[in-house]
Amino acid sequence: MAMAALRREGRRFLLSSASSTPITARSAISNDRESCLFGARSISTQIVRNRMKSVRNIQKITKAMKMVAASKLRGVQTKTENSRGLWQPFVALLGDGFSVDVKKNVVITVSSDKGLCGGINSTSVKVSKALTRVYSGPEKETKYVVLGEKGKAQLVRDSKNRIELTISELQKNPLNYTQVAVLADDILKNVEFDALRIVFNKFHSVVSFPPTVSTILSPEIVEKESEAGGRLGDLDLYEIEGGETKSEVLQNLSEFQFSCVLFNAVLENGCSELGARMSAMDSSSKNAGEMLDRLTLTYNRTRQASITTELIEIISGASALEG
Repeated sequence: MAMAALRREGRRFLLSSASSTPITARSAISNDRESCLFGARSISTQIVRNRMKSVRNIQKITKAMKMVAASKLRGVQTKTENSRGLWQPFVALLGDGFSVDVKKNVVITVSSDKGLCGGINSTSVKVSKALTRVYSGPEKETKYVVLGEKGKAQLVRDSKNRIELTISELQKNPLNYTQVAVLADDILKNVEFDALRIVFNKFHSVVSFPPTVSTILSPEIVEKESEAGGRLGDLDLYEIEGGETKSEVLQNLSEFQFSCVLFNAVLENGCSELGARMSAMDSSSKNAGEMLDRLTLTYNRTRQASITTELIEIISGASALEG
């Protein structure tokens, strides 16, 4: 509702701005006729009043959107901080496989469905494209899974053939782990991968949300890396209880890791979106206030000039009658 009202007021402001400048000879003639009938000063003050009204309405909408984003941020921030404890044990156990070179990479770009939130979506898309260039090469394949309409709109321009799956309206309702687990299961069923690279904006504060990449390796790559040694080689030190094999344990571990990391990534990005929207709407409100001050000064000058002109005309007419 607020975004639709903001677009409507923006269009009204642009139309009022466009109406103040003559485009054709016919419009110029009509403006001259109106100036003769009503006076050019009165027309200009009316135009300025219309602009002031549009700017004032836009300022009210941006302030309201800032307050709504601030109220939503409090609840989402608490849930985001609690979700960080889900993926941290996996980093301690498996480390971050960012440097592991594989053939099939899938970049999961987490973005928002709505705009007016600064450049967080553009940042995620830029990082995703950079990862594609880094991991491209002979006998290598990189695909995209896009969460959010804004990321999809940007990636579809030049990487349409690389997009395997798109998911939207993820933040329409409050998220829980069950919903994200179902989403993660759908991705695992429909996409073949050796490594999943999740790109999202990690929330630090209202003004700081750097782009972050989390890597989840497939069970086959994890087993291969553990046999090769290194940090993943420490997995052989653990004893497996029950009748499950090492491959089955790694399969379950990989699926659970992906759902936990994706849940945290979606919450972190949603929190960053609200923080960015707060900052963007605050800047818009300040810019609208500055524009309103300039328009008020212009209106007062124009009105004062009109009054001065009328007084001069009255005095000149009186002097002519006396003379």
